[in-house]
Amino acid sequence: MATEEHGAEGGLVFHPMDQFLVKPLFGGHEVAWYTITNVTLWMALAVVCIALLFVMGTRRRALVPSRTQSVAELAYGFIYKMVEDITGKDGLRYFPYIMTLFLFIVFSNFLGLLPLAFTTTSHIAVTAVLAMGVFLTVTILGFVKNGPGFLSLFWVSAAPLPIRPVLAVIELISYFARPVSHSIRLAGNMMAGHAVIKVFAAFAPLVLMSGIGVLVTPLSILAITAMYGLEILVAFIQAYVFTILTCVYLKDALHPHH
Repeated sequence: MATEEHGAEGGLVFHPMDQFLVKPLFGGHEVAWYTITNVTLWMALAVVCIALLFVMGTRRRALVPSRTQSVAELAYGFIYKMVEDITGKDGLRYFPYIMTLFLFIVFSNFLGLLPLAFTTTSHIAVTAVLAMGVFLTVTILGFVKNGPGFLSLFWVSAAPLPIRPVLAVIELISYFARPVSHSIRLAGNMMAGHAVIKVFAAFAPLVLMSGIGVLVTPLSILAITAMYGLEILVAFIQAYVFTILTCVYLKDALHPHH
């Protein structure tokens, strides 16, 4: 919940952004690259949950699947179909990488909705690493697969010749902006939703402090419920958007002339 304090004049002071602070788990206040923090804990939990889903889902495979097997098969089929539809048959060899990205993001998003949890995908440091990984992968792959022909991605041959250089510059800037938009979109949406929930949560205890709380508290609880439902939808949509954009970028790397 948001940190709440009583001000000097009896007002309510809360800090909805405190939930995004990186804190060491074992003593001290300084965070180094080797420090085990709340971020690394919840990232590890996401990985463990993914492993458990597929271990439990495939351990006792049956023609009539169990619930766990059904979830695992649905996730597999959903991403497989997405990769095939967008990138074509050539992109299916990169399906494991895209599947891993989707599962890590979706589990991190949903775990962040648990009480007292930490949403790792709300940190730009996490999403930027994911986005840069995608950017470098598709760029290197594009040159490996197509050589200098990959540069045709920036040359709009369908446009009139005089404006092609201008469009090439625009396309180049747009290409290098991909990891920025890719990472900020995910982190910004996850952070904004959780911050709004904490703001509403700070008004819930007012019923214990003042008469106006009789009206404010039910409204805040209703708002929290509505926002929480919206965040469940956003948690999946943002993972889907990140993954489908990865597929689009992969398609550009494999087929730059299209």
